[in-house]
Amino acid sequence: MNPASPTGIAVLIGIVNSALLAVLATVWIRNYREFGSTLLLGLVGFSAVLLVENLVSVAFFFANMRTLYAMDPLVGRVVLAMSVLELLAVSLLTYATLK
Repeated sequence: MNPASPTGIAVLIGIVNSALLAVLATVWIRNYREFGSTLLLGLVGFSAVLLVENLVSVAFFFANMRTLYAMDPLVGRVVLAMSVLELLAVSLLTYATLK
């Protein structure tokens, strides 16, 4: 995999998203233990689902880089665009949570 390709960049963004989601989950679990709010429990579930999605997508691209799906330039650009949007959303959520 060429790290400079759209798919390679999307994989790197997926790894960053996973790290941010792990930070969010840690903070929300700590806060849930302290406050017991169902909203925090929902946020923990939200971060867990997105974390699994990111880890599966990263694993898929590492395991299946020779498939037509992974090699199609259009698919790479679309996956990159979606990854950037998710990175923006998770970054904003991380900023608001840690502030």
